[in-house]
Formats: sequence, structure tokens, C-alpha cells
Amino acid sequence: MPEFKIVISDPEAKADSPVAKVKIKGDENIEYGEEEKSQRKLPVCKANPKLIEKLGAVHNIITVRIKKEEKKIKHTCKVVADAEVPEDEVRVSLEWLGDAAGVEEAEGEVFRAKAWQITVASPQADQLIGLKIGDTFDGEIVGLSGYKLKIRGGSDNSGFPMLPSIPGPVKKRVLLSGPPGFHPREKGERRRKTVRGNTITHDIVQINTVIVYPEKK
Repeated sequence: MPEFKIVISDPEAKADSPVAKVKIKGDENIEYGEEEKSQRKLPVCKANPKLIEKLGAVHNIITVRIKKEEKKIKHTCKVVADAEVPEDEVRVSLEWLGDAAGVEEAEGEVFRAKAWQITVASPQADQLIGLKIGDTFDGEIVGLSGYKLKIRGGSDNSGFPMLPSIPGPVKKRVLLSGPPGFHPREKGERRRKTVRGNTITHDIVQINTVIVYPEKK
């Protein structure tokens, strides 16, 4: 049975999107079970509705970032609006916060998530078999009802990348001069690399996608 890690990029979450400084508090009532740990389901967090609106989080998916010493800890979660949570505070799983940072609360910042990952298995994953780079599918598969996701690429269980220029569910060695599959260190450098075709098969493990928004007039 197929199982895919689907990476979702949000093109409208820009580098200059609002970032809010908040207090991150652990909440023992927020579940952080096996589904969340295995990325089959986004973890839940809570925030004030005004903060969610300020961040422009139209999909209710935000990223919490905590700086601990020289390391930045990120936690992308599905935010639930809770008017009882102060506007300058975000509540996350106490278990996650303890495991990740060793504290029950911390200073941090939060912003609209730019990308996140969801793992899907059969029967949802079956719908993706045979699709090609450039095709779209219903975002309902990953909890984005009402949106389409466009396939941008992916990789197989050996790490070989999919190439849009190679048709079919194949694996072959080709001469490359640039990404995906090869990043030249010198100008004009070319290398023969193993790559996958542009079609999703059971051997693919990661699918890279982008949210499709209606064209703005």
C-alpha cells in the first residue's frame, strides 16, 4: 500500500508576512500523540482569534519558533481559535514543549506557516498514483478543503528526484547541468545522475506540492 510524505508550500505566505512576538505556553490538555509525532496529523495549538487574523493565517496553520541558545526550534501546528487565550500568547502541547525545549513556557514568535508536511496512506494515497508533475489534486486529502495542490516534484525511496522532463514511471541515468538532481559547483559542469520520471508510483516517498490560489484580477 502506498504511503507518501506530502510537502505543502503556501506561496502567499511571504517572507514579509507578519511575525508576532508571543509567549509560548505548554498546555497539558492539548494532545500530542502518535499521529502527530509521525506527521500523519498536524499538532494542535491555541491562539486568540485576533492574533490569528493579524497573522493572516487563512488555513489556520501557523509556525511557532523558539530560540534556545544558538538553536531555533520550529513547531508547525493547526491553530484553534480560543478567545480566552491572551492575544500575546500561543498554547502548545506541554509534552511537545517539554521534549523540544525542556521548559513549560518560553519566549518566541509566530507566523503564518510557509510550508508543512503531512503523511498520507491508503486509501487517500491511492488517488495520487499515476499523477504527473504539473497535475493538481484535491487538497481535501491533506485537510485543505476547497483548494487544489499542484505537484512540483518529489523523490523516491532511494532519494532520487523526479524530473518533469522525463516522461513515465521510470528510473534512469541522465546527464544533468543543474537542479533538480544536480547542483553544479562550477560553471558549465555536467554530471550523469540517476533520476525518476515525472509520474508518481509506489516507489515515490515524498511529493512536493504548492497550494493553487484563484488568479487575482
